[in-house]
Amino acid sequence: MKKIVLDLAVTLDGFIEGPNGEIDWCIMDDDMDLEGFLSGIDTIFYGRVSYDMWGNYQPGSDASEAEKSLWAAVHSKKKIVFSSQQRQDANATFISSNIPAKVAEIKKQGGKDIWLYGGASLITTFIQHGMIDVYRISVHPTVLGAGKPLFANLKDRIDLQLTEVNRFKSGVVQLIYETKSIESSN
Repeated sequence: MKKIVLDLAVTLDGFIEGPNGEIDWCIMDDDMDLEGFLSGIDTIFYGRVSYDMWGNYQPGSDASEAEKSLWAAVHSKKKIVFSSQQRQDANATFISSNIPAKVAEIKKQGGKDIWLYGGASLITTFIQHGMIDVYRISVHPTVLGAGKPLFANLKDRIDLQLTEVNRFKSGVVQLIYETKSIESSN
């Protein structure tokens, strides 16, 4: 069965963006192997705001070939947008109700894993419903002091099993955890 992978950058003090939506602190190193991660997924889950911002983003003509290639790989994936607004979009499927049941159906389909891209409220919804299988969190060497926290409004504790740690030349440390239920079913 497909796994839902939350792959996200976070500051050392736990924010996914600054107080004004800043993400300029996010470092992309060539040794992070985002291409390898993308090769293991075939679907991306977005919230509407994140999709509107990044779902069809095209790098400028001055972008490097590596960046253009990266975005081409992102845009080759199936895109599913969770939103209270139903709309038609040639590049994505919109889901506006019964999220847990529809996610369960998608996970049963054949293919590769699913990237839970975000935003924050969608991530919180997935956490609250226990729908994240793998937490792949890249901790960046920045302290913002304020912003949008990764873990907000949680009601229950989540027990995780550390499966991998990666350290990159920039000082970013990637922590990969699986939920205990995934670990115990292997």
